[in-house]
Amino acid sequence: MSGTLNKVMLIGHTGDEVKMHYFEGGNCIGRFPLATNDSYVNKTTGDRVTSTEWHNIVVRNKAAEICEKYLKKGDKVYIEGRLKTRKWQDDQGKDRYSTEIQCTDFTFLTPKTEGQHSEIVAEKQPAINKPLVDNSQLVSSSPTEMEEDDLPF
Repeated sequence: MSGTLNKVMLIGHTGDEVKMHYFEGGNCIGRFPLATNDSYVNKTTGDRVTSTEWHNIVVRNKAAEICEKYLKKGDKVYIEGRLKTRKWQDDQGKDRYSTEIQCTDFTFLTPKTEGQHSEIVAEKQPAINKPLVDNSQLVSSSPTEMEEDDLPF
């Protein structure tokens, strides 16, 4: 073990739609901003102060396509990944830096309408957060069916 750790866990709201970039060979990346809020009470004035921190999220390949399809501006999402700082030069030749979150895992937290498939959302959930019971079968059963057949198998 190298003795270091680069891990980020965020829960926030998307600030824009996912912007996709496609490359030769079929690979792609998606980028979107994520807002997280922090609030506290100012001891001097007694006012509640809220500050917003913006994070640049980068997702790759199939995960990017899933995010593009299901994430909309304002949706709440859990992001897990690592920090990556990129160096680039602006128009004047000055070195600039931008820090991004390279997303390795995500979970959509905003409930979606019935027309969308929830199994796509569950596909990227960490194993510990996956439901033990498939709730879609419970919704389709009528109360009389449940009374007649009290065994689930």
